[in-house]
Amino acid sequence: MHKLMSGSLSVETPTVAIVGLPVALEGCKLVHLSDFHYDGVRLSEELLAEAIDASNAANPDLVLLTGDFVTDDPQPIHALAKRLKHLQSRGGTFAVLGNHDLHYRRSKAEIIQALSDVDIRVLWNQIAYPLHPQLALVGLPDFWSSEFNPALTLNQLDPTVPRIVLSHNPDSAEPLSKWRVDLQLSGHTHGGQVVLPKFGPVPQLVKSFYRSLPKPIRRKIPYLKSCYRAVKHWEWSEGFHRIGSNSLYVNRGLGTYLPGRFFCPPEVTVITLVSTPQITQFPS
Repeated sequence: MHKLMSGSLSVETPTVAIVGLPVALEGCKLVHLSDFHYDGVRLSEELLAEAIDASNAANPDLVLLTGDFVTDDPQPIHALAKRLKHLQSRGGTFAVLGNHDLHYRRSKAEIIQALSDVDIRVLWNQIAYPLHPQLALVGLPDFWSSEFNPALTLNQLDPTVPRIVLSHNPDSAEPLSKWRVDLQLSGHTHGGQVVLPKFGPVPQLVKSFYRSLPKPIRRKIPYLKSCYRAVKHWEWSEGFHRIGSNSLYVNRGLGTYLPGRFFCPPEVTVITLVSTPQITQFPS
């Protein structure tokens, strides 16, 4: 059942060019993990262990987690945190929360505390400098949270300072285009879960005709409504994208939902940062 739900792990290795990357960070490696949905059903212990081993094998400088640690009940975070504490990197592990991590009023505090107990720092409208004082790491609340207000945080940064932004939902790339974002890391979409070769993620195809369907038919097709509402920009459901002068990378995640994954393997992303020549203007 777990293999049917999740499929085999894929390790993706993109290289991302950043203007003004400090010389000391040329070639540094970031591991990006997302969407665990750790609840005893949607992520097997075997796959989780394989993902942690793959992360450690990359010998990363930083590990970055982009939310949805649990599905609904926050209780499983305590068991998950005991496993995530084995993630290794030079600069530590940093995280943001996803929409599922905010399902109950108690969820946010419980999840942050459990992760903090194993030295995983959750950023909520906060900036950190774990690798170098000239590379900011920005962590934002979930896009659907009432506290999502990127101006609060990003306006604190000088536009000349390179930054990596953690934001669970890739739809946030649209409002974030007002600011410089050298690399936004997101999850949330699970890559679409079901991908048709040559056509792309099924939810993206669904979106194109959902509104034209009569309501009685919409209700009879499983998962149709939830797929349509999950994200606006299904074209950003996985991989690397340019949004104006900003860059977005969307991880397919580790956990899943029914009907499972088809041509959409769960993902560990190992990102190598390199420098690129200075350009004259960024978003303010």
